[in-house]
Amino acid sequence: MEQPTSSEPRPILQLVGVRKTFNGFAAVDRIDLDVREGEFLTIVGPSGSGKTTLLRMLAGMESPSEGNITLRGELINEIPSNKRPTCLVFQSLALFPHKTVGENIAFPLKVKGVDPATRKARALDLMKVVRLPADYHDKNVMKCSGGERQRVALARALAYDPEVLFFDEPLSAIDYKLKKTLEKELKDLHRETGKTFIYITHSLEEAMVMSDRIGVMRSGRLVQVGTPEEIYGAPVDRFVSEFVGEVNTIKVKRNGADLWAGIDVPGSFKLRPPQQGTVGDEAFVVVRPEYMRFVGAGENADNTLKGTVYNEYSLGSRIQYQVRVGDKVMLVELSRARALPPGSNADVTVGWDAADAFTLAS
Repeated sequence: MEQPTSSEPRPILQLVGVRKTFNGFAAVDRIDLDVREGEFLTIVGPSGSGKTTLLRMLAGMESPSEGNITLRGELINEIPSNKRPTCLVFQSLALFPHKTVGENIAFPLKVKGVDPATRKARALDLMKVVRLPADYHDKNVMKCSGGERQRVALARALAYDPEVLFFDEPLSAIDYKLKKTLEKELKDLHRETGKTFIYITHSLEEAMVMSDRIGVMRSGRLVQVGTPEEIYGAPVDRFVSEFVGEVNTIKVKRNGADLWAGIDVPGSFKLRPPQQGTVGDEAFVVVRPEYMRFVGAGENADNTLKGTVYNEYSLGSRIQYQVRVGDKVMLVELSRARALPPGSNADVTVGWDAADAFTLAS
């Protein structure tokens, strides 16, 4: 289990050996994790990886089959969700369709017996926090747009004054432009409130934009936990490298002390040592498309391959090229300033430097 250094915030949630089985199948399999107080932690993974089951245990909707979950050092395995200082924002939002915006937000306060005047004042304060106009207080929630209802659900969660907020893919059904706006607003809100956010999504893009740390799940296990920069730039294995973005992967075998020979493409390659663990006589070199380039006459790169450009895609400010190298397709992503002439089908040399790739065990 991770041990915080003196410069890190203390863990607010700790998981030790947490496992959840259903009819003998381990949906979550022996997870150890420290969640730091005040951080924005996002759990990502493909469908069926166990991330939603993990969230349900953290939120008190499921109990672990094995292991312990503690909140500020107190065991909470069997404490139901309504008895925990936490709140879950559902994917479906679960708003009351017959109530107004203000009534939805103030509902937790009504349950606690807070008087109407105080409830309204608090609802208006929270509407300001989530950037909803004050005159929406008496508006039926179903007359709000999808993005506005997201804000209502978030304000209602904050009305509980939870120590930890959980989010179950709340932006999955929203159009792209609004999603980008709400991602930034969630990150701003996290900074403003100082609350601990634990967010579940299948979208790596959401995770990269918002998170302090990201946990990548596969087959019920946390494969890697780290900052967005660590997850993207130093993945622990091929699964993580491919899950967190497009990559070029070349299988190689050792060909001397510092050189490797290509198995699925011809050539000899210079690689940097693996960032995680050790590799044997075979390995994978993984290069992000943005670190590939076309190498012209008089230019150098640590590693080069000859191929033919056969397609290109506009990515706004950048162009992505598909280059055939034997039976493989390599991706090269360049700024428009460095782009080839439109429609080029030229024979090219693509290259990269050893420091810009990572080496993974086969």
